[in-house]
Amino acid sequence: MRTIEIKENDGGQRLDKFLSKRFKTMPKSLMYKYIRTKYIKLNGKKCDKADFIKAGDILTLYIKDEFFEDNPEKSYEFLKAPDKLNIVYEDENILLIDKKQGVLVHQDKSYHFDSLVMRVQHYLYKKGEYNPEKESSFSPALVNRIDRNTGGIVIAAKNAQALRILNEKMRTREIEKYYLCKLCGKPKYDSGILEGYLIKNNSTNTVKVFKKPVENSKKIITEYKVLSSDKNTSLAEIHLHTGRTHQIRAHMAFIGHPLVNDTKYGKNKKNFIKSGKYQALYAYKLRFNFKSDAGILNYLNGKEFKVEKVNFI
Repeated sequence: MRTIEIKENDGGQRLDKFLSKRFKTMPKSLMYKYIRTKYIKLNGKKCDKADFIKAGDILTLYIKDEFFEDNPEKSYEFLKAPDKLNIVYEDENILLIDKKQGVLVHQDKSYHFDSLVMRVQHYLYKKGEYNPEKESSFSPALVNRIDRNTGGIVIAAKNAQALRILNEKMRTREIEKYYLCKLCGKPKYDSGILEGYLIKNNSTNTVKVFKKPVENSKKIITEYKVLSSDKNTSLAEIHLHTGRTHQIRAHMAFIGHPLVNDTKYGKNKKNFIKSGKYQALYAYKLRFNFKSDAGILNYLNGKEFKVEKVNFI
């Protein structure tokens, strides 16, 4: 028999979610059986998989010792990733990182040992702010995603409470994101709000934009403002009113002005100017614009953060 005291980062979630994160090798069917047969108790009483746990709760577990085996430090995958970050802002709850183009946000099967989230975990581990041995289910996580070949600000949460708040604020669009991009040619109007409908092809990881609704399409709204232009290109600021896959790249290509060096959507060679290694797109500015209570993050409301140097400007 062993006991686990629920810490602050582990509270506020369902019991089965916590157990799945804490005991990764335990089959779910066995976990449910343990709960049903009272081999797992919450505060000394029979519990249900849907019960919400909170800080200070005590779990009593009559389960096999093998599920408690902890990995030694050498097996932490995040230690294989670099620990250097380009930090835009940091406090006790969050990190704002300037992700450089070419860096994956999350690792994939072909590139599993390095990603931005693993770099964040390595960085915080080295600082002494993250210790997996003291965390049952939480690890520092990213709130927003950016394509591998796009650069810009990514938000990381250092604790579970901040992560829950930021995920909700991102969902309700109370965190505003602004992009800089270099377009081929110059749009007819210096500014505008574009509307369209987008369909994603998961097999090719591409999207297609339509002027009118089609089956399974999702509405997209893209606001742009031309900041400067020359003979061949325009520098524009983009504010997304919706956040769909490849929305900026596909929408600007749809109106005849693909991003410079976008090999996926810049297929019109007459309108395509190759310059640099990656598409000219950067999430350069972020503003916290909370419309409702943000708990421990209320101090961020109204604050704006920028990346000062963008490589294609």
